[in-house]
Amino acid sequence: MVDRLKGKTALITGSSRGIGYSIAESFAMEGANIVLNARDPVRLEQTASALRESYDVNVSSHACDVSHRAPVDEMIAEIERDGQIDILVNNAGIHMAASFLDYSFEDFKNVLEVNVYSVFHVTQAALPKMIERKAGRIINMASTAGKWGSRNQSAYNASKHAMVGITRCLALELAPHNILTNAICPWVVETDLADSFMTQHSVAAGVSLETLQSNLKNTVPIKRWIQPAEVANLAVFLGSDESSYINGQAWNVDGGYTMI
Repeated sequence: MVDRLKGKTALITGSSRGIGYSIAESFAMEGANIVLNARDPVRLEQTASALRESYDVNVSSHACDVSHRAPVDEMIAEIERDGQIDILVNNAGIHMAASFLDYSFEDFKNVLEVNVYSVFHVTQAALPKMIERKAGRIINMASTAGKWGSRNQSAYNASKHAMVGITRCLALELAPHNILTNAICPWVVETDLADSFMTQHSVAAGVSLETLQSNLKNTVPIKRWIQPAEVANLAVFLGSDESSYINGQAWNVDGGYTMI
């Protein structure tokens, strides 16, 4: 299908690479105008240029750290001066693997600030106009790590549990305003960030990277990593009218991992 998002404008945080970029590209393919966000202005503009060259939609970029409120407020105000945000995808996030006792407070805090506080800041800033229009979609990029415990990533799991909880609370509060809120919970997605966190995990677990990757793949029935586009496909559905009665859900994209 094409043009499922035609006429809509989507703000996607953390969208200069990985899952965020794939979501931005998939939204553009479906006719949405795209607002990109990430911290690196050079990489962000490269991403914007690539989308402009490939798709007949408006693409703008706003470089800022969404874990801090002031730049978020400036970004949202600038976007809304020229248009509106119909779909918000809270995708910005980081991962840091360590045993619980090895985390410094600053490292633990940093994971929560980027993964959780950013959702608070961006969503709270974007909501007033959505409520005023009585329309909007919020998609939070959580993780299967937001549904159970796992070794050597307590900060990350805590942040993703928080995202699932925020999703459910927003779904209840915002439904009367015709704003639907859902979360996507992927397992391991094949990106450069995944390469980094698997290296961290191999060190924390005291095993080789090859052994860690083999062990991980053996835990999922499909026996491979998730491709970013497979996550983006669900984001398109949740942003489209096809999901008009879906609210407060945390969707697993895990190849059957939760079944075994």
